[in-house]
Amino acid sequence: MLHAPAPLFTDIFPGPDTGVAHWIETSDGKKLRVAHWSVKGARGTVLLFPGRTEYIEKYGVIAGEFAKRGLAVMAIDWRGQGLADRMLPDRRIGYVDTFQDYQKDVAAMMRAARSLQLPRPFFLLAHSMGGCIGLRAVIEGLSVQAAAFTAPMWGIHIARHLRPVAMVLSQLMPKIGHGHRLPVGTKPDPYVSVEPFEDNMLTTDKSMYDMMRDQLAAHPDLSLGGPSYVWLREALSETKHLALRAAPSLPCITFLGTNERIVHLARIKDRMENWKNGHLQMVEGAEHEILMETPALRDAAIDDITRLFLGNAKS
Repeated sequence: MLHAPAPLFTDIFPGPDTGVAHWIETSDGKKLRVAHWSVKGARGTVLLFPGRTEYIEKYGVIAGEFAKRGLAVMAIDWRGQGLADRMLPDRRIGYVDTFQDYQKDVAAMMRAARSLQLPRPFFLLAHSMGGCIGLRAVIEGLSVQAAAFTAPMWGIHIARHLRPVAMVLSQLMPKIGHGHRLPVGTKPDPYVSVEPFEDNMLTTDKSMYDMMRDQLAAHPDLSLGGPSYVWLREALSETKHLALRAAPSLPCITFLGTNERIVHLARIKDRMENWKNGHLQMVEGAEHEILMETPALRDAAIDDITRLFLGNAKS
């Protein structure tokens, strides 16, 4: 059920001027925010699943690029981030009770897309954590005609010597009442706000890095820091489970930077080797956020995604 119009901040790197945001509610009573950018004569709608810590406004630029290519876009603030309901008193810490809860967010987003009568067909574009959420969604029958993933979180990159520690602490800390705390080495402040551009793990494009910083400085309510132990426990469990599931028979392209340092490379490569209608596109020199990379890399990826989507569009 749609609620009142929601804020959509357009003062820093706005998307198309057709952007409109709404509050929506999940089946378990969480208030989320969605936004959509309409396009006259759109040939379909891209359902954009952001990554952890992300928020709708970050993708305004990308909505503009798809608009040029004849596609509308709808994006979401997942529970626990953006302007959606936060899950802990300390709103800076990432948390979810279980990764299955994100499927309730997907369901609410789909209800809104249908209620708003967004242009069909629907396509999925999912980044990082959104790629984990999106993989389960398409395995379970999400009504899209093709899917694109950028650096999907089908596993988390953890140094080999730290993996046993991460596994043990993610199980232990919630049991002793500390599941809401940040794992060692993580911070309560957003990555882009505290880490310099030099050797950052997100993008090689300084203007995009500055955009992220400027948006959070102007609108601190969008900010999110490190994940909690419970989030880590649930993420490790979900990615382990999904690794055992067969890929759906859905046309798919996945992009992975050659300098990726956040998600598990082997899990992505294994998945795509066994995705019958799938293709893995390595992006030379790119970091984690392909859609926030230099214009040449970003535009090439968006062109490839558009070709996949429109090539599989059925009325």
